Amino acid sequence: MAGSQQQPTTVPPYTDPILAARLEAIKQLAGGSSDRVAVLDRDFNVIYANESAWSEDAPRRSSHQAKCYEAFAHRSDPCGTCPATKIYDSPDVQSVACSSGGDGTACGMRQAFPLVSSSGEVETVLVLFKAPLIPGKQTSGGRVEPKSESKLGELIGSSAPMREVLDMVRLVADSSATVLIQGESGTGKELVAKTIHQTSYRRDKPFVVVDCGSLPETLLESELFGHVKGAFTGAHATKRGLFEEADGGTIFLDEIADTTPIFQAKLLRVLQEGEIKPVGGNQPIKIDARVISATNKDLSELVKAKRFRQDLYYRLAVLPLYLPPLRERKEDIPLLADHFAAKSCRRHHQPIRHVSEAAMQALSQAVWPGNVRELQHYIERAVVTTTGPTLACNDLLASGSVALDEDLRSATRGVVTQAERARIVDALKKTGGNRLRAAKLLKISRASLYNKLRSYHIQ
Repeated sequence: MAGSQQQPTTVPPYTDPILAARLEAIKQLAGGSSDRVAVLDRDFNVIYANESAWSEDAPRRSSHQAKCYEAFAHRSDPCGTCPATKIYDSPDVQSVACSSGGDGTACGMRQAFPLVSSSGEVETVLVLFKAPLIPGKQTSGGRVEPKSESKLGELIGSSAPMREVLDMVRLVADSSATVLIQGESGTGKELVAKTIHQTSYRRDKPFVVVDCGSLPETLLESELFGHVKGAFTGAHATKRGLFEEADGGTIFLDEIADTTPIFQAKLLRVLQEGEIKPVGGNQPIKIDARVISATNKDLSELVKAKRFRQDLYYRLAVLPLYLPPLRERKEDIPLLADHFAAKSCRRHHQPIRHVSEAAMQALSQAVWPGNVRELQHYIERAVVTTTGPTLACNDLLASGSVALDEDLRSATRGVVTQAERARIVDALKKTGGNRLRAAKLLKISRASLYNKLRSYHIQ
């Protein structure tokens, strides 16, 4: 990685309380991990690197302090242009991933994430490195390609963006630090939160889901923190809050951006003090619940617009995680479609049905504004409303979808046209160009065959 040759800053950036919390969380996560993880400052000094990140011949001056290009690229001088510099140049960048093509970076960086201080400045970066080469599958160039997992719990995906999400989920699972999941509606934010919980040591404790956007402020406060008898009209008995119900486990605060400034101030106190105070009560209650929040809005923009508390944002986003939309991971559609088809068949007590090749091509070419949720519902409708051993293009169109119908029809027409043209060419080859025999083989009339030959420009 390229870096400035300036001297290290005199005040380490991890003295900032937010950065200190993030660094401590990263240490807990990466300490015993075989994944290679490091944190670098603006001058590309190694603030922290787990044991897996260091090679035997890497310099370990002053308890592993070194320049990144010395420690990981084995160079005495800075590298050339480094993708991680984009994080400092453009503070709105949520992450930078290295291209898998070519030789990549000299240090082996796979992805870098900004770590923002309490002042809102990007002061350090979290770097995930590619796995060291191990015996396994080799590419045509002779390089060894490490095996990649495509499933973690109910999370499925083999695309580069989803492999990064799965890696981050594994990395953050056993930490107690807060996680902020950002992504469009329908991308699976609650599923990611549930997977983090089920992968962690808290898996045997409660996983409590709260939809912050569906409750008014007064009711939300009572639901989360509880209330004592007589605290307000209708409070006929003392009630435990959801934070207490989630004690020892995980509480998932969905649509956190839709909360009011007053509630945000109270939630900030809970995160700072680790205790809640029921509505109408005077005695605080200590709680141990891992907080995961999610939103489909850009919280950093809401902070700039003063519609969300900046201090709460940094408390929630100790470990930020971005979930990509389906249009950025289209290669995952075949995996997801088959998974949803099998799941829907089991749910509706049908024999397992698979998506046909032509239908799969149509699904992969379609635009999914509702993301994974829309794909799942579309497949389930097709399973319920059609019959047969497979799900074909006509089955998908018959299931109907106002948002997707025209888009999928267009994609389906293209796939069907390609398939039909290929069958005609194959029939002509088998009959030596005899059109009458080819029409009989295709089970269509000779006039229909001639029309299709003209339409598809087949000589």
